[in-house]
Amino acid sequence: MTTQSLLAKNVGGIDRALRIIIGALMVIAALVGYSNWLLIGIVPLATGLMSSCPL
Repeated sequence: MTTQSLLAKNVGGIDRALRIIIGALMVIAALVGYSNWLLIGIVPLATGLMSSCPL
């Protein structure tokens, strides 16, 4: 697998927006103190910002 195939844009507009919103909310909730498990929100936030999901 090449780097280009891993970073190919494969996240659509609505999916991208939802990933960014949900990821940001999860990270904010973790920072406020709800649960450290909410830091997993970094994953959808990053994939939304990059418009690419390697899975």
